[in-house]
Amino acid sequence: MKLTLLAGAALVSGIAIAAGPADWRSQSIYFLLTDRFGRADNSTTAECDVTQRNYCGGSWQGVINHLDYIQNMGFTAIWITPVTEQLNQTTGDGTAYHGYWQQDAYAVNPNLGTADDLKALSKAVHDRGMYLMVDVVANHMGYDGAGTDVSYSAFNPFNSQSYFHSYCEITDYNNLTMVQNCWMGDTTVSLPDLDTQSTDVQNMWYSWVGELVSNYSIDGLRLDSVMEIQPDFWPGYNNASGVYCVGEVFDGDPTFTCPYQNYLNGVLNYPMYFPLQRAFQNSSGSISDLYDMINSVKSDCADSTLLGTFVENHDNPRFASYTEDYSLAKNAIAFTILSDGIPIIYAGQEQHYNGGSDPENREATWLSGYNTTAELYQWISKVNQIRNYIIKNTPIYQDNNNLAMSKGSNGTQLLTVLTNLGSSGGSSSITVSGTGYSSGQVLTELISCTNVTVGASGDVSVPMASGGLPSVLYPTSKLGKTGAPC
Repeated sequence: MKLTLLAGAALVSGIAIAAGPADWRSQSIYFLLTDRFGRADNSTTAECDVTQRNYCGGSWQGVINHLDYIQNMGFTAIWITPVTEQLNQTTGDGTAYHGYWQQDAYAVNPNLGTADDLKALSKAVHDRGMYLMVDVVANHMGYDGAGTDVSYSAFNPFNSQSYFHSYCEITDYNNLTMVQNCWMGDTTVSLPDLDTQSTDVQNMWYSWVGELVSNYSIDGLRLDSVMEIQPDFWPGYNNASGVYCVGEVFDGDPTFTCPYQNYLNGVLNYPMYFPLQRAFQNSSGSISDLYDMINSVKSDCADSTLLGTFVENHDNPRFASYTEDYSLAKNAIAFTILSDGIPIIYAGQEQHYNGGSDPENREATWLSGYNTTAELYQWISKVNQIRNYIIKNTPIYQDNNNLAMSKGSNGTQLLTVLTNLGSSGGSSSITVSGTGYSSGQVLTELISCTNVTVGASGDVSVPMASGGLPSVLYPTSKLGKTGAPC
């Protein structure tokens, strides 16, 4: 039976925008939970008790209202949480405000707005020359109750038990067969696991995702729970979408995570995430582990420039929950934005939110008052400007506390030096060789807007400011580009 996708939907401006991998390499993504970012009434005081796990009133119109706030940080794309209609009960685990307990794939979540509101968001994003990424869930549906008591008629279009794997709980995430065939969730809210080996299920999802992208002019997709589905499902899904797809493979081993790029355009860079957040928690963090992982990912992944780089998201504790030090946060952010891959900053990171594990890390952004003078808001804006110059990145130097990375070639390199000394670190300089710069070439340090001259052997004496801030250098003669930070 042919179903009309998301009743009331229509093409935005009459055309669908298909943004492929090449279009996404130069983007910078701001990720937000729709329910927690902005309200239609523009309130900055509306209560949001994250411990209750309930809807707080964010909406697609609320996102539209605050696109200036996002774009003025230098972001060129937004990633929003799933748009489909969810389990609508208040359960023992709260509500489905996050979007990962869908029940009707062919309707939008009325708590976030109407289909027209979602169309309006897509149009507003595109009118600014930005991209829209939407989170999608192909692995499971959501049900209020134990897995043994599911009424499958609650789901659309998968309204029969025949579309699902038989009930079993995932008890060992090292057992990939179990992970792919058993159920996530718990006995309070079960997540019925779709039989994605079934040709019928595959065809239904492939048809659905193509219509979703077309009807809302979606430019990219973030795919939830990728390793919970057998890999050969994903090429058909990626191809049917017609856009760049980045998958969540929640594993820090590059030899496990990188091969998923054989099935999808990209994956979230969890192998980099773990050593990144450890390296900059304090001066004892291992710069060496981070340096080594950069090289491992470049070696093991098919294309590291298509990975999603991050140090915060809604599934992991915020960076500021480990350390309140702003200098360390600035170094972690600089790595996220200036290293290989597509940078992803999580809403609230720019306000130095410090929530721990879920649900504490899902705070309402509006409670910050959308403070554009906040220290990290201004920092992200500056580093996003810097990123516009060069995309490809290579580590070239490390010591106990510092990491140097070079992007580009032929004397136009962007040289980034990060440190984990923190705000108590004093001013100093380190000498970096093998930069590729010419003797006597003048570089501008883009944070302080001061100049440095390359030494006779091509070495660069990099000034490291007091307070543990990173240093970013670029050839002075190449700074005529519009939007240069100095």
